[in-house]
Amino acid sequence: MIKKISREDFLKAEAKMENILATATKKGGFEFLTEKESKELDMQSQIVKKYEDENIVIPMPDTIKGLIQLKMYEKQLKQKELAKMLNTSDTQLSEILHEKRKPSVALLKSLHQVLGIDAELLLRAV
Repeated sequence: MIKKISREDFLKAEAKMENILATATKKGGFEFLTEKESKELDMQSQIVKKYEDENIVIPMPDTIKGLIQLKMYEKQLKQKELAKMLNTSDTQLSEILHEKRKPSVALLKSLHQVLGIDAELLLRAV
């Protein structure tokens, strides 16, 4: 069983990782790191990732606006592109994102089918 990583261990690993990344930058890339530096970077990165996975929780948005913005960010979509995908007008999507209009059932259905947003989340957010 792997021990739980303390905040202190995390901060040390993060600092070591940053130093090795700075070294890689100075040398011109990861391929110029020594084998020892590469192994150390990998080990410190694993410690940082494990700590973050166990201790840092990013909450899911709880508004329609937040859910749409998250999907736009994840899929790197502009508002105009998203409106076209959802088969709605730019104006209607803009009004929904600015919370001046409630989404229609058809739009909620599109958000679920096209973007894969969980239907239960959408219903709770309305």
